[in-house]
Amino acid sequence: QVQLVESGGGLVQAGGSLRLSCAASGRTFSVYGMGWFRQVPGKEREFVASISSSGGSIYYADSVKGRFTISRDNAKNTVYLQMNSLKPEDTAVYYCAARAARGSYWRASSYDSWGQGTQVTVSS
Repeated sequence: QVQLVESGGGLVQAGGSLRLSCAASGRTFSVYGMGWFRQVPGKEREFVASISSSGGSIYYADSVKGRFTISRDNAKNTVYLQMNSLKPEDTAVYYCAARAARGSYWRASSYDSWGQGTQVTVSS
């Protein structure tokens, strides 16, 4: 199982930017599709963005489209989430996830491995 560690979260003012990183272990990182999810207290874990193993297929939740960018560097075993024009409603714990099989990229249950999460707080 691939191990994932998120970093880059923090406190930022509305309209600002953050870049999250997810470092993955393993020799076969390039075979995993990767996703970012977020969760706030009392709510379901929410899909944010996903990227296929090659980087050729990218999907975003409507709520972040045009503001967030997911990317990956397979040589560095890392996936990124660039977050621009942040809003207070983006405040959440952000989780990186990996999946080896094709499936429903927007479903948390489709992913096999998860990081510990990193807190993003956007102040108004």
